[in-house]
Amino acid sequence: MPMNATPRSAILVADDSAETLSMLSDVLEGAGFTAFVALRGDRALSIAKQVTPDLVLLDAMMPGMDGFETCRALKRDAALSRVPVIFMTGLAEPEDVVRGLEAGGVDYVTKPVVPQELLARIRVHLANARLERSARAALDSSGRYLLAADETGNLLWWTPQAGALMVGVLDEPLSERAPLPEALATALADTPDPARLSIALPRAGGVGVKVQGVARLAPGEILLRVSEADTAPGVEERLRETYQVSAREVEVLSWIAQGKTNRDIAEILDVSPRTVNKHLERIFRKIGVENRTAAAAVVLGMRR
Repeated sequence: MPMNATPRSAILVADDSAETLSMLSDVLEGAGFTAFVALRGDRALSIAKQVTPDLVLLDAMMPGMDGFETCRALKRDAALSRVPVIFMTGLAEPEDVVRGLEAGGVDYVTKPVVPQELLARIRVHLANARLERSARAALDSSGRYLLAADETGNLLWWTPQAGALMVGVLDEPLSERAPLPEALATALADTPDPARLSIALPRAGGVGVKVQGVARLAPGEILLRVSEADTAPGVEERLRETYQVSAREVEVLSWIAQGKTNRDIAEILDVSPRTVNKHLERIFRKIGVENRTAAAAVVLGMRR
């Protein structure tokens, strides 16, 4: 087995040509991959749900369910939505390439397929997919309150901590491609710079949440930070006007009022505990108190 192929890399190939399937199967198996083949799009979907391939090769033009429709169906399935899809077709017009990418594909190769070029593309996309999975696993384990959405307001992925806060905010169960609240979807569409996005959302049966933009990870993928909307309407503005505290200092104050430790606040705001300490020093001076208890009392007093 070649050193650059991993034993568990399973490639699903869908093409209505038995000859093409045979050729690609031989190429993939010879490169150390496990190949699964399908002559139709619906059959490819069925196989994918059973084996969860690491990558899918799709012929764009198949009778019945074509490759574009098959790809869209894969992306609608939460368990398969992150599997990279490479289109294969004789179509080479720019609009065909765009159509494949808009359907959810990550790459596009034209027929006749050049085996070595195809294998190189497969290895690149498998490596990228592994890096993405590792990054998300690291976020999950580090306790970050993060989620990602596309520019049309659909949920793409989330950490367990962010998911717990979003329960009661969404109109339907937490799932990939679930639509976000209309107010957040509108804010995403109207805010070119994600770092400027900040919006409070109500949550059924509990304290609302605050969603802040962090960065644009990739075209069509925006990273967001979620926290409890821990100040009542108007409290943030009153704190800032009365004590001349910054927006970040208001956040720190609000979490103090909820009994959070410096380490908790650092984790929630994605900063170091030392930074939180610096914020607290400035906050105590501005509002004229000496300790956390007194600072919390100031916030709680404004909520009454």
